[in-house]
Amino acid sequence: RSSVMPDVPTLAEQGIATEVIDLRSLRPLDTQAIIDSVSKTHRAVVLEETWAAAGVGAEIMATISDQCWDELDAPVVRMSQQPVPLPYAKNLEILCVPQVDDIVAEVKKVLNDER
Repeated sequence: RSSVMPDVPTLAEQGIATEVIDLRSLRPLDTQAIIDSVSKTHRAVVLEETWAAAGVGAEIMATISDQCWDELDAPVVRMSQQPVPLPYAKNLEILCVPQVDDIVAEVKKVLNDER
């Protein structure tokens, strides 16, 4: 399960409503769900637990750019693993992959929220 799911209660506790799309498949990519969400929220934070280079996050951002440009009220933010080989040791893995606090901070930045 993705590390993004615990963020929803954390953000809700701070009065920030979120919508999480947990894409279960990449082929076919559920572009309509992405478009509907951006049209509703007018913002997007794309999270992937792999490297940013050539990742699926880039494809999602391209879809948002192509299909939802006029809907956006803020730049799309992409969060991903640090550009290093993923360590086997759990304590080092935690340092490489976006964690709840990182995600909450990025969501607040997209919202210009200083809570």
